[in-house]
Amino acid sequence: MSDLTRLPASELREKIAARQLSPVELMTAVLARAEKLQPVLNCFITLIPEQAMAAARQAEDDVMQGKPLGLLHGIPYAAKDLVNTAGVRTTFGSLLHENNVPKEDAVATARMKQAGAILFGKTTTPEYGHKALTDAPLFGRTRNAWSAERTSAGSSGGAAVAVAAGIGPIGVATDGGGSTRIPAAANGVVGIKQSNGVIPHSQVADLFGNYTYVTPMTRTVMDTALMLQAMAGPHPSDPWSIGTMPQDYVAAALPEGDLKGKRILHSLTLGNRFVSKDVAAVYEAALVKLRDAGAELVELTGDLPDMEPIWRVINHTTWRARFADMILRDGNRMTPSLVRQVAMAEEWSGADYQRAMFQRADLFRMVQKWLDGADYLVTPTLSRTALPIDQDLFEPIVVDGIEVGELRRNWFPYTMPFNITGHPAITVNCGFGSDGLPIGLQILGRFRDEASILRAAAIYEASTRWLERWPDL
Repeated sequence: MSDLTRLPASELREKIAARQLSPVELMTAVLARAEKLQPVLNCFITLIPEQAMAAARQAEDDVMQGKPLGLLHGIPYAAKDLVNTAGVRTTFGSLLHENNVPKEDAVATARMKQAGAILFGKTTTPEYGHKALTDAPLFGRTRNAWSAERTSAGSSGGAAVAVAAGIGPIGVATDGGGSTRIPAAANGVVGIKQSNGVIPHSQVADLFGNYTYVTPMTRTVMDTALMLQAMAGPHPSDPWSIGTMPQDYVAAALPEGDLKGKRILHSLTLGNRFVSKDVAAVYEAALVKLRDAGAELVELTGDLPDMEPIWRVINHTTWRARFADMILRDGNRMTPSLVRQVAMAEEWSGADYQRAMFQRADLFRMVQKWLDGADYLVTPTLSRTALPIDQDLFEPIVVDGIEVGELRRNWFPYTMPFNITGHPAITVNCGFGSDGLPIGLQILGRFRDEASILRAAAIYEASTRWLERWPDL
């Protein structure tokens, strides 16, 4: 059983197709591990064992009858509890939606189902995914897969922990400011934020100003490619997706060839003031691996704009429009950190929002210029390893014993800019700190060129042995 839960989806799907593994056997192992570890990790809001086993039995019958099999036939997956799943409770991490059961799937989860993947649970998220720490009044805190004393990060903390702990091989997450990449880095797994429209977002309220993404969460680059292949493609619900043509992500994720002829911009800080010694050392070692693969490395120099305020004005005013009336009615039942952030937006006008959107355009053009002369931008994903589990969103974080300021600006300045520019970015594990916790490497690529960053990530992944390490649970 434990061997099955350590295999990536790419291997599991081949074993199922070859009739070497039953989807029922696989789902039994996944559900047993979820039941065992949920009291320890608290990474699920809802588990659906009966529905999952019924779907696994049907998947087994399809294999035995020789029916055509989807890309992820029989593969168990969990979905973040922000993403609609038809007939399965979807709470958004909120007491106000504790018993909400959607009638329809989100486009992303509908496509996972069409590919043959089987939903077995909904993973934890802070209320409405509003912060990079996964806790909420509805379920409590989700711990890091590597340490009970550290946060899972967020907002897709449950999805990252479930994959890192080997409960399920893949998961559906979301990313509005780094919410996939942050917990992926903190738990040592792979998280991608694709370009706008590559995976349609059928739930977002502001289609045209969108900066949020429904994303894969996996342990390997190839599994990310498989999920991207399953979920990508145009859909009439998302104008950014119309006219897009999916690339061959699976072929791109084969760790073949090298990076000769590729030019990589790199920045340890991306304008940040403090980066831990552990992150700096591991990051520099990762750059050496990329150079050894044939890439030309060029440091990104010059003054960089303060990007966090642009994201904050756009994000918080969006939240004010979505949640202000809800807070007036039920604010005493909502997470105080969400209520406080919505209140921060009261001082901003419509003109302030539009100025931030102008700055968003400037930021996009700046990144476009960077990538005119380079294939990738590489940075750390986080400035330090996972924060203490009781870290408060508004309290300063500590880097190498020094209080450096508030969490968002100082822990993940590397992720937010690319939500608002729309460029694809992937994080992969690139080593461990002196505290034994994972450290992430972020690889950014050209707009709508997910295949390229998958190739670079796969080549880097193949040059290391980090996948051999598992958390001691």
